[in-house]
Amino acid sequence: MSSRGDSAYRGRFAPSPTGDMHLGSLIAALGSWLRARTAGGTWIIRMEDLDRPREVPGAAVRIIEALAAFGLHSDEPIEYQSTRTPLYAAALARLQASGIGFACRCSRNEIGAGGIHRRCAEAADAARAPAWRVRVPERTQHFNDILQGPQSQDLAAAVGDFVVWRVEDWPAYQLAVVVDDAAQSITEVVRGADLLDSTARQIYLQELLGLPTPAYLHLPLALDAEGHKLSKQHAALPVNPQQPLPAMRAALDFLGFDSALFDGLESPQALLALACCGFDLSRIAPRPAGRLPALH
Repeated sequence: MSSRGDSAYRGRFAPSPTGDMHLGSLIAALGSWLRARTAGGTWIIRMEDLDRPREVPGAAVRIIEALAAFGLHSDEPIEYQSTRTPLYAAALARLQASGIGFACRCSRNEIGAGGIHRRCAEAADAARAPAWRVRVPERTQHFNDILQGPQSQDLAAAVGDFVVWRVEDWPAYQLAVVVDDAAQSITEVVRGADLLDSTARQIYLQELLGLPTPAYLHLPLALDAEGHKLSKQHAALPVNPQQPLPAMRAALDFLGFDSALFDGLESPQALLALACCGFDLSRIAPRPAGRLPALH
């Protein structure tokens, strides 16, 4: 535990090094940091570097440097998922031993439209290297999101038997994030609403593995002027760590602050100190996405 105080709150920001930080990433980082700070708790950075084909060389270092330029520092040593494979393999072994985890050699064509797997195709090539999936029951998974409200998902209809270990022989996101959140004693997950759809699967895995379920808070997605989600895949412009104040003000505006409050402040630390005093979740509308204010 961190020595920041007696609060049991533990939050995290978990970027993927598939590109440099953009404003949407900064909003998620600031939102999670503010929740931890206002709770008097611990905030950590976890680098989710498992998507090897999409990883951009040097992006992990640049993300950490950018966070530091915005005054956001991990309270504990930064963890890298690429170094934690034995933890994920142990979780997979438990799923395999229970019979819930099973080898799947189906191709995408054999799975069919929508990619929803319900049973392995008889034509599947037995010589093909398998992915590992978990069996999904016919039930609706319910949970409450702190900001977005009550949520439910019919796992079988929406996602089917889903992959927990990829055919390339590394863990899938859903398994890795569940194992890490438990291992790092995360009490609340604050992230963008693009991951709201993953939450029911993660809660199901937590149940299967006997792991605690943290609280979930999904912030609205930041949209550009054309209404497109800000993302590395869509070439969102990176934030400028050399001039952090415009991006910080825009991100805080998106998180419900009146940007005029920060007039005259000349350092990220000053903005963060004031933001800690005035962060109010009720000012953020419970919506899946929202337009960004202009940088100024």
